[in-house]
Amino acid sequence: MQTHISFIIKTCFFHLRRIASIRRYLTHDACVKLVVSLIFSRLDYCNSLLAGLPASSIHGLQRVQNAAARLTLRKTKRDHITPLFRSLHWLPVNTRISYKLSTLVYKCLNDSAPEYLQSSLDLYTQPSDRPLRSAADPLRLHIHRSKLASAGQRAFPSAGPSVWNSLLSFARAPLLTRSRVG
Repeated sequence: MQTHISFIIKTCFFHLRRIASIRRYLTHDACVKLVVSLIFSRLDYCNSLLAGLPASSIHGLQRVQNAAARLTLRKTKRDHITPLFRSLHWLPVNTRISYKLSTLVYKCLNDSAPEYLQSSLDLYTQPSDRPLRSAADPLRLHIHRSKLASAGQRAFPSAGPSVWNSLLSFARAPLLTRSRVG
């Protein structure tokens, strides 16, 4: 994945330099549209595959997004990035990855995703020998375990339910229009 990430970073910084050369001729809205279309399309493409990677691997992508925000709002390196993201309504890269995984799981649970993804998710069933507090949460998903410690936990059957289960239960409840019988 490091080769893929390096290529994305290199391509995005190339486009950012090109946008920076014409930035003074662009309005704020035009610059935002240009950055979203050229940079975010590359950052978001297949970013759910990046779930579970170490923060050091994702850091370069976050640098690209930080540079895009500073270019768009004409800020310097010394300006704090969080207020810039808030004013642009952008999520950091890690959060964008989690959001995309959550969206895929939501679509799977509402039968609007491909069948091969839907079949990889199962509702969590409580062991019958002892009652657990998690029994009160009917929207938990079973997290599939893998023998491969690094790549197996990043696969959709493991990463998707992990992100979905990390959402608060009251946030998951109104999301489902009908419960899926696994």
